[in-house]
Amino acid sequence: QVQLVESGGGLVQAGGSLRLSCTASGTRLSASNMGWYRQAPGKQRELVATITTVGVTNYADSVKGRFTISRGNAKNTVYLQMNSLKPADRAVYYCYAVILGANYWGQGTQVTVSS
Repeated sequence: QVQLVESGGGLVQAGGSLRLSCTASGTRLSASNMGWYRQAPGKQRELVATITTVGVTNYADSVKGRFTISRGNAKNTVYLQMNSLKPADRAVYYCYAVILGANYWGQGTQVTVSS
């Protein structure tokens, strides 16, 4: 059974940084796309960033230039480096992975940015 586990969320002041990590376990297969979504209170889940197996990235306009997504050397690991955080970035961040065409999601990690 594939499981995604995120870590690295927390409380940070505006202008600060956090690094989120996510690892997919329970499979010998490599994920094709991996990425991050987020959901703020009262809002729909939205795309933050995605990355393919060959490193092609895509970012939401709201995070371009501040966030960087990367894949780790370990299989099925993805990171999200978040710099210059704003109160508007406050949300639960969810990792996802596409494995053999199926989408898998993590349980989410809370990011809170104080002004």
